[in-house]
Amino acid sequence: MQRVANRAVLAALAIASGVAIGADAYPSRPIRLVVATAPSGAQDATARAIARQIEQQIGYPLVIDNRAGANGIVGYDLVAKAVPDGYTLLHTSVAFAINPSVYKKLPFDVNRDFTPITNVTRGEGALVVVHPSVSANNIRELIALAKEKPVAYSSPGIGNVLHLLNAAFNTKAGITMLHVPYKGAGPALNAVIGSEVQVMFVPPLISLQHIKAGRLRAIGYTGAKRLDALPDLPTVSEGGLPGYQLDTGWHAWFAPPKTPALVIDAIYAELQKALALPKLRDYFLAVGYVPVGDPPATFQKNFREDVKRWAEVAKLAQIVQE
Repeated sequence: MQRVANRAVLAALAIASGVAIGADAYPSRPIRLVVATAPSGAQDATARAIARQIEQQIGYPLVIDNRAGANGIVGYDLVAKAVPDGYTLLHTSVAFAINPSVYKKLPFDVNRDFTPITNVTRGEGALVVVHPSVSANNIRELIALAKEKPVAYSSPGIGNVLHLLNAAFNTKAGITMLHVPYKGAGPALNAVIGSEVQVMFVPPLISLQHIKAGRLRAIGYTGAKRLDALPDLPTVSEGGLPGYQLDTGWHAWFAPPKTPALVIDAIYAELQKALALPKLRDYFLAVGYVPVGDPPATFQKNFREDVKRWAEVAKLAQIVQE
């Protein structure tokens, strides 16, 4: 009954505005949600949490399509070239805004070839975790260790926000930890757990369970204040690198270019409704993410500013890919 009512309202809006969405009001079938990373990472986890709630609201499945590769470029390109009918959408991290500053050639233009919908969450920071065998128990000791002998860190890919956080840490601390990129946050985290590398800057969402189980040790948090889930853990700035403070940016939804405004507004309304639910808000807040949900026009403006902001971080980290 709720689905019929929603479709009736959208159909009336379409007739009133003179915009044709299709034979049926939107949505009238399952929606593909492209997640430009491997399963088991923080981006994938946030996408699935929101998708499950949206499914309940609209009465149709949101099919998660993981398209890992080249720091998300594979998945982004798929969405840029998709039919702009609202049935292929993108859930992405702020890596989407970073890529233009890291990669000299992209098969799309992030401003021209995508339609911003909203920033669903903002990550307040990343945990600095090490394998339990690593002798460093805090940030100061990690810096000292990296000055004495080789230390390697993993990330979900070159130019990913977690790569930038660690590279900026290297620059500010005057050290050179070796970067080992993986295809997604899940594989990168498993590399630390398996002692293939020693360090990772990682979202709390996918690492807290491993810390509590003793498979990883947290030695710092990159946010402006301590993480609520680990109140005794100092921030990186408190723990030995004063002035270092970086968040992990947003997770957001985009649509292909020229997607009808009525479709964008319909998706945004459902996202806004989902993010207002206490169960979803509490879930995100507990693991270091703040629900946001800015209107499409506001997010578009902030997105363009973020492209410039992360360009400065990439420059500081000295990351440029061919």
